[in-house]
Amino acid sequence: MGHTVNSILINAPYELIFDISNDIPRWTELFGGEYTEAKIVRREGNRLTFQLTDNDGNSWQSFRLLFKDEHFTYAQKLEPTFPFKWMKIIWLYTPTPQGILMTWIQDFTMDDKAKFNDEQVEGFINKHSQDNLKIFKEVIEKEAAK
Repeated sequence: MGHTVNSILINAPYELIFDISNDIPRWTELFGGEYTEAKIVRREGNRLTFQLTDNDGNSWQSFRLLFKDEHFTYAQKLEPTFPFKWMKIIWLYTPTPQGILMTWIQDFTMDDKAKFNDEQVEGFINKHSQDNLKIFKEVIEKEAAK
């Protein structure tokens, strides 16, 4: 099983951080060009079903549960899951005296037919998560300064 944990400290109000980071259509901006399209397919209470399309034209759906009062979200990749067998993601928003510590936890297992194994993908996810968290921080702190 693959497992990654990446965090960044964001100096902005919690409400703003939570709202921007969970604004799915903005993920084309927040994820550094990883996605060419990010759209909400369905909203049911605190559950968002959304579709992402990457630069290679691959699309998939995921669902995301928003627990704003509890300072976390939970997401899971839906069909098609390939190249994963499954992927689950938790985002934590932890208040600290210096700001909000935003932490991304990802657990997954790669499909047996995938080009890369769990360990290789951990490295890829860690690198991209660190790069993307820096973009989240920059965008959110810039908006907080307005």
